[in-house]
Amino acid sequence: MTQAGAKPTLDHKFIAIELNQRAWALLEKESRSPEENDEMLHVAHASLWHWLQIGTKVNHQRGLWLVGRVHVLLGNREAAMRYARQTMDMTEAHQDDMADFDHAYASELLARATLLSGEEGEAAALFRKAARLGQLIHGEQNRKIFFSDLEAIPYPKAELSDLNS
Repeated sequence: MTQAGAKPTLDHKFIAIELNQRAWALLEKESRSPEENDEMLHVAHASLWHWLQIGTKVNHQRGLWLVGRVHVLLGNREAAMRYARQTMDMTEAHQDDMADFDHAYASELLARATLLSGEEGEAAALFRKAARLGQLIHGEQNRKIFFSDLEAIPYPKAELSDLNS
């Protein structure tokens, strides 16, 4: 219980994690209602906001990525590109803080957003860059997860197989 006039403190980390998990649960659903699409977008943005209050640069980058990924999924070209660029900017500005998969996923998101914007040639180059970065991911399980996500981008599977060998 708080004293009269005292502001309650928020557990930003707990809230950010809970919202992030809800966004992922919705993101991974095979089909969503329009209301669930709205909820997915709102919780992704809310999670990012809470990470911005207390998180590290890595938390910020991953929060930006999630918001961008949701916008891509919903077909919001302009917002998808804005968050993809912010994710890439954050990744490049703090590259030593990022995990190997953060670099790969930043390129993966930018490839998706660029493809959504209709720039197929640039998207293909970003796709190849993401695949090359994916090869550098330590840990077989993390690499498998990344390439599974990358395969969701509509590029020839033969091209992906060549890059994932």
